[in-house]
Amino acid sequence: MMHHARSKLPAALAVLGLAARVAAAATPDFDVDPFWPKPLPDNWILGQVAGVAVDAQDHVWIIQRPRTLTEDERGAALTPPRSRCCLPAPPVIELTPAGEVMQGWGGPGEGYEWPANEHGIYVDHKGFVWIGGNGPEDGQILKFTPEGKVVLQIGHEGPSKGSNDPTQLGRPADISVDPAENEVYVADGYGNHRVIVFDADTGAYKRHWGAYGQPPIDETVPPYDPAAPVARQFGNPVHCVKLAKDGLVYVCDRINNRIQVFRKDGTFVTEYFYVKQTLGNGGVWDLGFWPDRQQTYLFNADGENNEVRVLKRADGTVLGAFGRSGRQAGQFHWVHNLAVDSKGNIYTTEVDNGKRVQKFHPVNAMP
Repeated sequence: MMHHARSKLPAALAVLGLAARVAAAATPDFDVDPFWPKPLPDNWILGQVAGVAVDAQDHVWIIQRPRTLTEDERGAALTPPRSRCCLPAPPVIELTPAGEVMQGWGGPGEGYEWPANEHGIYVDHKGFVWIGGNGPEDGQILKFTPEGKVVLQIGHEGPSKGSNDPTQLGRPADISVDPAENEVYVADGYGNHRVIVFDADTGAYKRHWGAYGQPPIDETVPPYDPAAPVARQFGNPVHCVKLAKDGLVYVCDRINNRIQVFRKDGTFVTEYFYVKQTLGNGGVWDLGFWPDRQQTYLFNADGENNEVRVLKRADGTVLGAFGRSGRQAGQFHWVHNLAVDSKGNIYTTEVDNGKRVQKFHPVNAMP
């Protein structure tokens, strides 16, 4: 197995209540599994992979963008075929922990509006699969059964009506569902500047907020400048929203290189900045929690610096990182999303021309 990461996790690391037997001076690594996932069936090939989630069975769900494939990549789908390989894979794919494809589905259909550019996937506590999109007029999120039958659509295709409109989304980037209150949180998004919350069954609007828990505003945001005063509103995109077990809500303000933390009612708690000199696409793309009871560690995918940072959730301290820019196993090009399973395995996705999903497993983190 390829030795890859250098994440400095404390010796008291625990997974599912099992203490790690690691010497005090040790710094456990994450190893990439270069053979995960297994070869895709049916001559499939992945486009940009724009979301990853883990369900209650530790099955891995990805959403990918078939329309981002080049003619060379989808040569077998052309008329006449250009080459023997390949055919676009379905947008939504379910994989086992071993990397075997269970099923694939998705795309335009009757009774719902499939997004123009797929973005974000989440599997909730009831097994429903939620997806979003960040195309120019993607103003909706969709909820499906695990088999791909539509259950609910919130919002519609069309332009944003602004960050204070309760009915329409603005290129939503990420989705999380709170099992305690059965509410769906949306990072909204590439067009709007907010987090918005709906009833997960009916789609009824509940509340929304912007940076620092204030009402969002839609004035033009100047290009990020690390020397400028800290931005008082979210930049675009508001790229992730994640709910911890203790009720804290973590939001990725990607361009502004920060995580903002809230209570469920939108009350601002604190913020953490990372690599503030980062320009381009920013450094805070996605977040995931370590699976111990306290969710002691927080993992931050940084698609501009192409690394995954390991953070102490209690205070945001950086404990280590793994990855670098590159195209080999364990390296990244635009690492876009991550998800963590019950054993501490981390799954990452890549967009632009990375177009893949990778698996990293913790070393010396289990007895």
